[in-house]
Amino acid sequence: MKVIGAGLPRTGTLSQKVALEMLGLGPCYHMVNVLGDLDLAPHWRRAVDGDAKWNETFEGFQSTVDWPGSFFYQELLDLYPDAKVVLGTRDGDSWVRSMRETIWGVFYGEGLVRHLSSARAAIDPKWAAYLEMMDEMWKRSGLMVSEDQSDEEMSAGVDRYHEQVKQNVPKERLLVWSVDEGWDRLCDFLEVPVPDTPFPHLNEKLEFQERLIDGSLLVLNAWRERERGGEPVAAGH
Repeated sequence: MKVIGAGLPRTGTLSQKVALEMLGLGPCYHMVNVLGDLDLAPHWRRAVDGDAKWNETFEGFQSTVDWPGSFFYQELLDLYPDAKVVLGTRDGDSWVRSMRETIWGVFYGEGLVRHLSSARAAIDPKWAAYLEMMDEMWKRSGLMVSEDQSDEEMSAGVDRYHEQVKQNVPKERLLVWSVDEGWDRLCDFLEVPVPDTPFPHLNEKLEFQERLIDGSLLVLNAWRERERGGEPVAAGH
């Protein structure tokens, strides 16, 4: 492991993943790895409870960003003493707006994403296990604990988290950075050449919604076909 991303979800982590891989520091572990293989959810749930197998988890990976990896940045900091830490940041108010439109909506919203996700969980044990794992992580973080949590509380939690990372990670190993800054400071910190190509900026909100909606519809359609006695369509994750 060469790079530990300590940034929270909704801080441009998918762009960070692509950027690190472009820099030759991939493969980079990201939540999309879990969404692509929901059998990993119980593994991460056990890690939350203190039963982690980090070398097995990150075998073959040179970097990690986003949850679930960044949730455990302190453990990884000790396990990989030569790894550098990148704290991807975002303004607290902007982060809250992004959360309300995505992850918060899955657990507490009243929109299509919440209802599709809940319907899928009712017939897909793997998805239900994934949601349970994520809900536990958010509650333990204190950043998203209930539908009644105010924007101000969530924003303050982000600022508090950033300060905790700065205190916990030795200064010489830490870069506090935003995807809006692009390549220069990141490449200088990682001691790699600046690519002759624009920094990747992916639409994570769109990616999140499409992945959740499309995955849920595939599973629900497969269930419907089975109930009808027809040929089931392939269910995605």
